Amino acid sequence: MIDDFLTGDLSDVEEALRKAAAAEITPRFRQLAEHEIVEKNGPHDLVTAADRLAEAHLTASLTALLPGSVVVGEEAVHADPAVYEALHGDAAVWIVDPVDGTRQFVHGEPGFCTLVALAHRGEVLASWTYAPVPDELAVAVRGGGARLGGEVLRSGSPAPGAVLHVAMSHPDYTTPEQKRALLGLAAPGVLARPCGSAGLEYLDVARGALDAVAFSWEYAWDHAAGLLLVTEAGGAHLTVTGEPFRITGGNSLPFTAARDEATARRIRELLT
Repeated sequence: MIDDFLTGDLSDVEEALRKAAAAEITPRFRQLAEHEIVEKNGPHDLVTAADRLAEAHLTASLTALLPGSVVVGEEAVHADPAVYEALHGDAAVWIVDPVDGTRQFVHGEPGFCTLVALAHRGEVLASWTYAPVPDELAVAVRGGGARLGGEVLRSGSPAPGAVLHVAMSHPDYTTPEQKRALLGLAAPGVLARPCGSAGLEYLDVARGALDAVAFSWEYAWDHAAGLLLVTEAGGAHLTVTGEPFRITGGNSLPFTAARDEATARRIRELLT
């Protein structure tokens, strides 16, 4: 059933993303009331009414498109951590981050997006990255390439000898041990900065506007869509032990995704 779904018309998924954003996210952009913003695990971990309602909207629409599928969404897992175990099951799983870049969204900045990936038995099969404010939609299908607005995405390679531009885990979200690992990026020929929305950073790697990312956390909803997008655009991803990142967890961290294999290997060496 999943193979049939992927070889069919996937425009219904795109429509579901756009409808969820139009109904629950964009009307609240720069219009959030104080009671619609709540701290989850601290002042840097926020959730809004847009996150919760958009995830509910997508949960209903996506599971209707693929009967028997389930959803692993950021807000559902926050409410019940056992939901995350579906990534290890036999059902097709929609991995959903309704508002990736909630901090930017809360501050009225356009750097946020909605991320959806379709996975089965730990393998990401398709992904959608939708940035509502510029109305940009990137789609990737395993073995079928990556596209942005219908145009093929190619990550390319950095110019020989060029400074590598890297987005890394934001200091607000890292432990002291993680900060020490990421200090390896303070190396000649590398210009590292804190990341914004992970999904948009991955999109920039896929289109060659950013050379690499380096992240120290492994929640599937932040990475599944972007990793497939980068891979299908010609890029690569590695953990510090040299293995590809697994959405089911248990990865050696930090990990990197980069425009090409050589850049991924270089960033990995700096992180070890």
